[in-house]
Amino acid sequence: MNRIYLTPLIENSDNWYHKQTSPLIIMSAKLDGMPDNLTPADDFTGKKVVDREGIRYGKVKHIHINQETLVVSGVTIHQAFHKDYFLSEDYIDKFSDETLLLSRPPIRLGIHVVDIDGHKLGKVKRIHRNPETSEIESIEIRDGLIHTKILSKSEIWGVGDKVILRITKSEFKNLE
Repeated sequence: MNRIYLTPLIENSDNWYHKQTSPLIIMSAKLDGMPDNLTPADDFTGKKVVDREGIRYGKVKHIHINQETLVVSGVTIHQAFHKDYFLSEDYIDKFSDETLLLSRPPIRLGIHVVDIDGHKLGKVKRIHRNPETSEIESIEIRDGLIHTKILSKSEIWGVGDKVILRITKSEFKNLE
């Protein structure tokens, strides 16, 4: 339930008068004949986004609907400092009363990348996706001020609060 406070102005001759501020309560309402399992998309915005390990990724900013099939195709997640990113529907497990539960953790820009032994290698600078399917094809890792390396999706062992690669630090340094 959202509260919006309105202060209407009334013009009387050459003077403007403020009416008392009063709250306007906006609620989504169930309509007659509406199935119980339908919920307005607005009810999902602002919900916390959490994966199965309890890692928080931000809040739901937008729900995206496929224009042809009218099915949810993904969500925009908002993190602090205006960092927004898109997650496709295959990341969505379910919505609860307070959270969007993810089926698997997403790879995000700026998260740390470590080798198979846990040694820091850098941070995710860019995510390369297939333009037709939005599937991740590779990630670009910044391992210095200007140096980056691109690794294919097959080199990723796991994702959580950091990306874990299948290779060691020495193997990473030898990549071109």
